[in-house]
Amino acid sequence: KSTLCLALCRFIEPFAGDIAIDGVSILKVGLADLRDRITVVPQDPALFEHTLRFNLDPDGKASDAEIMELIHKAALTNLVQRDPLGLDAMVHVKGGNLSSGEKQLICICRAILRKKKIVVMDEATANIDVQTEKTIHDLIKTEFRSSTVLTVAHRLNT
Repeated sequence: KSTLCLALCRFIEPFAGDIAIDGVSILKVGLADLRDRITVVPQDPALFEHTLRFNLDPDGKASDAEIMELIHKAALTNLVQRDPLGLDAMVHVKGGNLSSGEKQLICICRAILRKKKIVVMDEATANIDVQTEKTIHDLIKTEFRSSTVLTVAHRLNT
């Protein structure tokens, strides 16, 4: 799995064979352009010590309405409602004020809002409860319809 992700993002160059996206070799695409088309949702959620809004949309491209619609779909409404600051509530270091499921759902929502062509789910459902896993599967089916999703997982039901 590591080699697949490293090769896809060209952290390592293939010495044989080829990886093509839409029929174009990744070796013929500029590195920045290639990586801009890919988003990775890791097993260990990457969160910023910043606002919930920033953690969901670090590029600042999504409207509040778009973010709130996605929060509803991701079953994160209670997270926003439990703090009077809502989307401007702070996420603590390493998401210390969030559950494992909330952390991973935030990362999934970030990937959705980025609207990338390729999404790599790297053991993204390994450390979460059954309900959160179902929510993630539902989000993948509905929100990544226009993306290619590569799922790296040890469990067959993932």
